[in-house]
Amino acid sequence: MRLIWLLGALAVFAALGTARFAYDRALQAQFAELNDRGSSTLTLAAASLSGLLSRFERLPGLLAEQPALRALLRYPDDPAHVDAANRHLRETAERTGASVIYLMDHTGMTLAASNYDQTRSFVGGDFSFRPYFKEAMAGGLGRFYAMGTTSNKRGYYFGAPVNIGRERLGVVVIKIDLDQIERAWAYDDLRIIVTDTEGIVFLSYRSDWLFHTFGALDPARLARTRETRRYADAEIGEISHSRDTVPGGHAVLRILAPDGGQDEFMALSTYMPRAGWTMQVLLPTDSAYRQALTLVSTGALALGLLGLAAFSLWQHRRRLSERLAVQQAAAAELEARVAQRTSELEQANIALQDEVAERRMAEDRLRQTQAELVQAGKLAALGQMSAALSHEFNQPLAAARNYAENAAAYLDRNRTDDARDTIGQVLGMIDRMTRISRHLRNFARKPNEQLRPVSLADAVSGARDVLAWRLDKAGVALDLDLGQPAPVVTGGLVRLQQVLVNLLSNAIDVVEGTENRHLHLRATRAGDMVEITLRDHGPGVPDALQGRIFDPFFSTKEVGKGLGLGLSITYNIVRDFGGRLSVANHPQGGAVFTLVLPAAVLPELDAAE
Repeated sequence: MRLIWLLGALAVFAALGTARFAYDRALQAQFAELNDRGSSTLTLAAASLSGLLSRFERLPGLLAEQPALRALLRYPDDPAHVDAANRHLRETAERTGASVIYLMDHTGMTLAASNYDQTRSFVGGDFSFRPYFKEAMAGGLGRFYAMGTTSNKRGYYFGAPVNIGRERLGVVVIKIDLDQIERAWAYDDLRIIVTDTEGIVFLSYRSDWLFHTFGALDPARLARTRETRRYADAEIGEISHSRDTVPGGHAVLRILAPDGGQDEFMALSTYMPRAGWTMQVLLPTDSAYRQALTLVSTGALALGLLGLAAFSLWQHRRRLSERLAVQQAAAAELEARVAQRTSELEQANIALQDEVAERRMAEDRLRQTQAELVQAGKLAALGQMSAALSHEFNQPLAAARNYAENAAAYLDRNRTDDARDTIGQVLGMIDRMTRISRHLRNFARKPNEQLRPVSLADAVSGARDVLAWRLDKAGVALDLDLGQPAPVVTGGLVRLQQVLVNLLSNAIDVVEGTENRHLHLRATRAGDMVEITLRDHGPGVPDALQGRIFDPFFSTKEVGKGLGLGLSITYNIVRDFGGRLSVANHPQGGAVFTLVLPAAVLPELDAAE
């Protein structure tokens, strides 16, 4: 009897040891799977946050070159310059999606801001204590994340110096609102936090963790935070926690609740060197423990059933002679139960394998989608460049072909002088395409050629030469009234001809096939600006489309008759000249495009042809 009890005790200890070993192995597998899923989430979240910062990183440097901001720094007391800078900053903020854009002088005083007309305007504020101002005044790109002392809103700041000659007159600053990304993390299955260089949580899926640290904040780090007023007057708290290691070497974070409870997470982190942040993904470990326990319980149940079967068989053998019939019935019933349990275990195993395969397929689809997005970005860039080249060269090539056909006709008639003049026109078209090609090639680098005075009469003459064949073919009459003498504007001859060609070409398309085929091109001087209007007698532009007509790839023409780039390119060229382009409908019918350019009465500006 003692031997039986001893064997039973050994069997119990062996079963407990085996169960513990199986539980540890199952838990390691579950934590490994949790780690893989968290790594993918962490990579995507870090990439999305880095992408948002990269989108605004170079914008302050571009704004530092804007004439309106540079003029305000030179003449800070001029109300006209202040108003122009405020409106320019607000327009830029609305177009780019920035939270606030503002301009400070060399002392840190804010001269203009995109929120100039709001209650908590930055205008007049002194932000010289911010690190992004000091870094920008030192000549670099300022970066800083903080809570605004005026708006009490969190944001990421980029600052760039404004240099005029060798003199550094001020700093342009852009503030980005990161609340959108934080709201995207507010889901039960996506727990992400971001800490700054001092270990303070400033982005979190839980609002009660904001401005808290995991561990005590030493006086030196707290002093640095208060010196820069990174989080204004917010109190810096501490999150009660403990860290441990589970089977497999995975780190876990336990958050201690005031009521004595705790939440356990697997903590995966990555460092973002450009911003100096640390991003962490927290994955609850409850499911891992439950699945591991389920697997071990299932195995223990199977072993228990097998042990019970063995014990029953031994007992039946001992009492075979007395209870043979009862033993056989019990054995049959027990075997049926074992078969049922085994079948259930097999089904559970198949279900687990299907789940693993499904998760692997999801990861493969994720990688494939990422690759397709990268390829789509490349194809979009190539398509835009090829479309722009086709649009820029189509009209000069058509004009050159027309001149070449005329030259051949003159040669057949022995009119060599006329043929030579026509060939000269072809050469002029080739020179024009060469200049256009050089212009397109220079799109990728910073412009360095100055604007200069351009005779409007010369620009109109060149555009008319390019479109002469179209005017004749369509039977369109161009009525010119440029004044005496014709005004001189500030710009570039080639690109101004390109603007006129695009506008006239669209007007020809509109009136072609109508009864009234007259176009009216007028130019008048209005103070320091020259106003140029082009009217047609077509159906006009619907009010609903006037706000989108200058967007890239937007066209009202039939398929195959336009790329939707002409007016977009024209609009950006006019902006480069310091002018503006608008469209409206004439009261008597037809559309009127109004082009306003600076008159050539000021010194040449630093801008590209």
